[in-house]
Amino acid sequence: MGGHQLKSRLIVGTGRYDSMPQMRDSLLASGSDCVTVAVRRERLYDRMGQNILDFLDLDRYILLPNTAGCYTAKDAIRAAKLGREILRSLDNAGADWVKLEVLGDSKTLLPDPSETLAACEELTKEGFKVLCYTSDCPVTAQRLKAVGAASVMPAGSPIGSGQGLLNPNNLQIILEYLKEDDPDYPVIIDAGVGTASDVSEAFELGADGVLLNTAIAHARDPIRMARAMKHASIAGRDAYLAGRIPRRLYGTASSPEEGVISTRPYGSAPLTGQ
Repeated sequence: MGGHQLKSRLIVGTGRYDSMPQMRDSLLASGSDCVTVAVRRERLYDRMGQNILDFLDLDRYILLPNTAGCYTAKDAIRAAKLGREILRSLDNAGADWVKLEVLGDSKTLLPDPSETLAACEELTKEGFKVLCYTSDCPVTAQRLKAVGAASVMPAGSPIGSGQGLLNPNNLQIILEYLKEDDPDYPVIIDAGVGTASDVSEAFELGADGVLLNTAIAHARDPIRMARAMKHASIAGRDAYLAGRIPRRLYGTASSPEEGVISTRPYGSAPLTGQ
């Protein structure tokens, strides 16, 4: 994806943990080898003055800088360039890519489609591999891919809401459209995950990856939840590749009927009065 090969299909965030050590241990439990970091300078330090980079094993993780908190294409482009310079100074492989977020509303944290499209197009021209956060609109998803997004990342539901996948039908349409002539194009579900079953559902739809943060960081036990997310990603992907059985209105016997002593035809009533 964007020139990088990841071992895990989970990408996890680094924000909103109670402490840096808790973040470090949760990331390890998730099994992820790619973590996303807000790149504005003040966000590299917590309230105790600790630098987040001191708690990340840069030999283990590819860092994915993000433009969280930006509301215009101009600000997002500036943040992306800042992230590139920071990661270049660290000699980290993630210096050439960015998770693009351009928000349109501070309450819902939904993306601004026009500003997102403008920023994606400009950053692509400047050599960035853009992983682009967007809504679950299939038309917007197609436009972002057309201007060069290395991955389109539709939201399952609003950032941090924990509502899970509110519109799986639209997500399926996005997967169909973006992969129709390009089956290896990576589509990642980003935002809204609440628990492990949401991760499994995303992979069962055919998503290539899931990006999440709050569902782990704000769980009662973040480390245990991170481990659950790891197992859910494996189970969901395996279920997708295995292929689920069709949904049927009526039951279908799983045991063979041949050789049984007696049987009753489906839909018939038992005999009475004898």
